[in-house]
Amino acid sequence: MPKNCLVGQVTEQDLADTYNPPFKSCVEDGGASGIMCSYNRVNGVPTCADHNLLSKTARGDWSFNGYITSDCDAVAIIHDVQGYAKAPEDAVADVLKAGMDVNCGGYIQTHGVSAYQQGKITGEDIDRALRNLFAIRMRLGLFNGNPKYNRYGNIRADQVCKKEHQDLALQAAQDGIVLLKNDAGALPLSKSKVSSVAVIGPNGNNASLLLGNYFGPPCISVTPFQALQGYVKDATFVQGCNAAVCNVSNIGEAVHAASSADYVVLFMGLDQNQEREEVDRLELGLPGMQESLVNKVADAAKKPVILVLLCGGPVDVTFAKNNPKIGAIVWAGYPGQAGGIAIAQVLFGEHNPGGRLPVTWYPKEFTAVPMTDMRMRADPSTGYPGRTYRFYKGKTVYNFGYGLSYSKYSHRFASEGTKPP
Repeated sequence: MPKNCLVGQVTEQDLADTYNPPFKSCVEDGGASGIMCSYNRVNGVPTCADHNLLSKTARGDWSFNGYITSDCDAVAIIHDVQGYAKAPEDAVADVLKAGMDVNCGGYIQTHGVSAYQQGKITGEDIDRALRNLFAIRMRLGLFNGNPKYNRYGNIRADQVCKKEHQDLALQAAQDGIVLLKNDAGALPLSKSKVSSVAVIGPNGNNASLLLGNYFGPPCISVTPFQALQGYVKDATFVQGCNAAVCNVSNIGEAVHAASSADYVVLFMGLDQNQEREEVDRLELGLPGMQESLVNKVADAAKKPVILVLLCGGPVDVTFAKNNPKIGAIVWAGYPGQAGGIAIAQVLFGEHNPGGRLPVTWYPKEFTAVPMTDMRMRADPSTGYPGRTYRFYKGKTVYNFGYGLSYSKYSHRFASEGTKPP
């Protein structure tokens, strides 16, 4: 969301039962020691300047006992972009008196002294923030002598890539994979029956595309294609188009590869050019010519193809969901450094997918709903469809919580006192 975006009106009911509960849970159940106020405005008030939110709700109602930091540049935006504060010193006063403790950025450092000299903030405002900040540092043991002799003092850089940590990365990738479609048992594949596979798509042989926003350097670098080569001797990779944006394609080469292989696995989706901080998607379909590439490859393949989606947010793949020539759809998110390995394990049945969608997948037309309309409940009188699985009344591509498995199971409700079969 752009940093000058003004969030629309949010009702007290929506705040109480939708927006605030996750944060309340983090504070009360998770024992969070730090929270961040954003650069947006809720009901006209920047969140970092909202005393009701920071002091009354968080510190009062939730008994939050930690520090509150701003999102980066959130304090500057209050004056420089949003015009909520008449002067830079007013912005400093607004946030400190609201209950914010530390500014990500240099705005308070630049204008704090003049705000104090002008009487817009007091020594108590500053002391209150310092008490919260130093209390956290004390909890962390930063004043208990030399830090290298404290609890976490011996953690070295060479421990980052320890086997147990890499195993955890693999487990996280495995657990996050969601099987969305599996017609006629298209998956899992059998090592003994797959003599050749064509791996097609812009996301199939680029390890960096497995990583989401704000990633660090990975310990290993294995692309999905490289991982699949460990299962099939005859594996061919064809990019099909220039990148996830897919505005320059080589569909002919992809179609030829698909028609020659026993099985086809398509790796499509998005990348950081479509979704990351400060970048908003304008549509919900696959970008560029990806849909055309998928359909033409599916038409040319000997057997129903497998479509693997690498993306963080939802994409409208109704065309693939309804196409019988696409036998399976797998959503892997941005699975991280072990994602290529995890995907290959799922495709060949070494790991039984059990992931579930964390969000509703809306159809393409949902982009007609303004992103600044934050109402949760549907409004039939205006055609507003609502948001999230709790209130959305329109059609979906896939529902929140949806996900298949290779296992077959059933359940029934039994009356109290009856014995299980």
